[in-house]
Amino acid sequence: MAKLKLGAIADDKPVKISIELPATLHRDLIAYAEILGRETGQSVSEPTRLIVPMIERFMATDRGFAKARRLR
Repeated sequence: MAKLKLGAIADDKPVKISIELPATLHRDLIAYAEILGRETGQSVSEPTRLIVPMIERFMATDRGFAKARRLR
């Protein structure tokens, strides 16, 4: 079993945004959602729901961002 950086997706009220993604990235989101669903047992019906947790995880683990934020 793969060790993914994301866990189960919180069932929050969605906020609609519009974003344009390259087709390759969209295919990767679909694949990630399928793997995450198998690992967590939670179906991710809309792969775009992964975008927010991925960005949150990225920002939470970005040391440069954390340092700059503390210095702000």
